[in-house]
Amino acid sequence: MKASVIIPAYNAEKTIGQCLEALEKQAFGNFEVIVVDDGSKDKTAEIVEKFKGTKLLRQKNSGPAAARNLGAKSAKGEIIVFTDSDCIAEKNFLDEILAPFSDKRVAGVQGKYKSRQKEDFAVITQEEIEHRHKKIESKLIDSIGSYAAAYRKDVFEMMGGFDTSFPKASGEDTDLSYRISEAGYKMVFAEKAIVWHTHPNTLRKYLEVKFLRAFWRIKVYGKHKQKTVHDSYTSTAMKAQIIAMAGILIFSLLTVLALAIKDTELLLVLTIIMAMFSIIFILSFFAFIIRLAKHEEGKAILLFAVFYFGLCACLLNYSTTNTSILTQVLWVAVVISIAAIFVSSASFFWYLWKKNKRIAVIFELTLLLRTGAFLAGIVAGTIRQVRNSI
Repeated sequence: MKASVIIPAYNAEKTIGQCLEALEKQAFGNFEVIVVDDGSKDKTAEIVEKFKGTKLLRQKNSGPAAARNLGAKSAKGEIIVFTDSDCIAEKNFLDEILAPFSDKRVAGVQGKYKSRQKEDFAVITQEEIEHRHKKIESKLIDSIGSYAAAYRKDVFEMMGGFDTSFPKASGEDTDLSYRISEAGYKMVFAEKAIVWHTHPNTLRKYLEVKFLRAFWRIKVYGKHKQKTVHDSYTSTAMKAQIIAMAGILIFSLLTVLALAIKDTELLLVLTIIMAMFSIIFILSFFAFIIRLAKHEEGKAILLFAVFYFGLCACLLNYSTTNTSILTQVLWVAVVISIAAIFVSSASFFWYLWKKNKRIAVIFELTLLLRTGAFLAGIVAGTIRQVRNSI
């Protein structure tokens, strides 16, 4: 079995050397390396040319999707492996990511990445990934990230490769794997196929990444609407947090409206509607808690629920004195939405707490910002989709 390792590179002079050095040390021997310089303005190409046997292709800056497709066209291997220019593969990376292809039914394999960074938000990012990987270790998957990905070349070509309408590293890998999954092919997770990678190491960069991922995820979900409900990448907890954050914004705006208007009939109608919605929301959320409570972290989740909803009860008792019924209903919805975000994060918080208590606290303190950045990305992405469809 011959493999072709394809690396898109844009202004990667600081990392491409280490990336290629790691590939030269691979235990697996039957492979070629193809680097596609995506219009770099630095010394990326000069560095690549120093590595004998590495094929260098060039293109005008068109994004990683186009670069990977160009590399795939030139590939001679029956398996094409993708990694990024800032990833460093472990010695047995190729052995491990190629091993599942002994099963003829397997068309795609997802590797794993780790980080040696010690900064708080880099650690949180890595732990989010580890937590996600923990849940997919023994399952078939439908989402593969291109930092450590492998596909049968014939299946890749049959699917038309990566969608080049994604201008950045922004969801084109998820889109491809969804198409492969929907075509009925099997994809698996190779836990021991490891590359080392770097993550955003400040709060600002962390939130920017969350925003951009959500922004482009809307385009992906626009093409694969059924994945909005369930996929192997986005956790149920994350989706619950996004819905709850949306609820905070909507209910807060309605609260302002209720306080501003004087029409008693309209207030009555809004009160009835919001009361019904709040009941549905509360029932749905407690169903979510019961479902999560079946897992190992169940006690932590239930303790979170008791604490946050107890806090909510005190806050509501203080803030709704001498206010209209509608305002009280809306306040209940707002506060429950806030509580929902924290309770739905309890599983991951407990996972962090057992490993690093300080990181767990930092995650909890910045949770609303994280969820807000993700929701902002969803809103911006939705607006973009609507404009493009007009």
